[in-house]
Amino acid sequence: MRKIGLLLISLCMAMTAFAQNFNDYFADKTLRLDYIFTGNASKQEICVDEICSLPSWAGRKHHLAELPIEGNGQLVVKDLQSGQIIYKTSFSSLFQEWLETDEAQQTVKGFENTFLIPYPLRPAEVEITLFDMRRNVQASLKHVINPEDILIHRKGLSHITPHKYLLQSGSAEQCIDVAILAEGYTPDEMETFYQDAAIACESLFAHEPFKSMKSCFNIVAVASPSQDSGVSIPRLGEWKHTAFSSHFSTFYSDRYLTTSRVKSIHDALSGIPYEHIIILANTEEYGGGGIYNSYTLTTAHHPQFRPVVVHEFGHSFAGLGDEYFYDDDVMSGMYPLDIEPWEQNITTRVDFASKWEDMLAPGTPVPTPTEQSETYPVGVYEGGGYSSKGVYRPADDCRMRTNSYPTFCRVCQRAIQRMIDFYTK
Repeated sequence: MRKIGLLLISLCMAMTAFAQNFNDYFADKTLRLDYIFTGNASKQEICVDEICSLPSWAGRKHHLAELPIEGNGQLVVKDLQSGQIIYKTSFSSLFQEWLETDEAQQTVKGFENTFLIPYPLRPAEVEITLFDMRRNVQASLKHVINPEDILIHRKGLSHITPHKYLLQSGSAEQCIDVAILAEGYTPDEMETFYQDAAIACESLFAHEPFKSMKSCFNIVAVASPSQDSGVSIPRLGEWKHTAFSSHFSTFYSDRYLTTSRVKSIHDALSGIPYEHIIILANTEEYGGGGIYNSYTLTTAHHPQFRPVVVHEFGHSFAGLGDEYFYDDDVMSGMYPLDIEPWEQNITTRVDFASKWEDMLAPGTPVPTPTEQSETYPVGVYEGGGYSSKGVYRPADDCRMRTNSYPTFCRVCQRAIQRMIDFYTK
């Protein structure tokens, strides 16, 4: 009876979300919310930094009060008068990754984070919540948005960054809008950037299900200029003045390339329709990073550029987890083994039924021995999420595990397909 009751509740929630009319609650504009996530391993806080408006809304106009996946954080918008939830989104953040480092045990830091929501017609309450890996609330903030507030900073009406479309399948309302930005390209190097952006686009649509769903995407290349050519490589003592101040050695991991200057990314995109972000770094150094519903950042001139940009976009677009692991379990604490991860392509088997159990062929051994990977292309292979024990992946190899494997595994493909459907159907 409990399962039937939960099913009915879920069905009612889905019907309510489906019936919600975008135009009843929102104008065709974007409200940009800039926050600072601050604190250390012991205590975290969220602060409002700035609120901006953008001239159009490029996001979804359906499934407004639904989440495709949980993420490490969630943002919920309610109509202030009725208390009804009118929009939801989920995300992850570099700040939450940093909280797991040794530095966070001793130091307080702040990280920029920016989120886009449709522009409310009436006063709305925004609640933003961060969760730890055990799904406990780390920090939360509620604040009220008055859409008539004269201090909402209007951006995107002038000084638009030069850009051109590499793929334009339809209107922003019909398609998923992905912006590819230049990082570490001087104005004289923009033709090189456009060539690199075309390679990134080509690489993405060489992979299923992006290939079959290409008509669901618009891709715009944005020529954001930098003073210096290249990006910062701290281990070599190289620091560059670039559009987004990105650098390697994030959290002292040499190949982890990120930026904490998130507002500068969104400022460069003001006035251009966008939902998802890929940043190309003008360097031959190997590395990259992808953060769910934040950005992909990857190097453009390393021989592994093509597979890496697709792998990182798997993180930032679809919220896929890493399927590789370390034999010495150096990061084995990343996923608590008594909690089911929210990422759709890794499992601790605590709630395997919510993952890819339905995709297993009859008789598939669980765990699945790697020597039987050809017999069972979808299995339960031990090792994933950086840990060799207790975390499982759906295939022996996949684009989310190695750069050499040519495709996403079937489970990752389904997760990506579901995300595309969520945005477009």
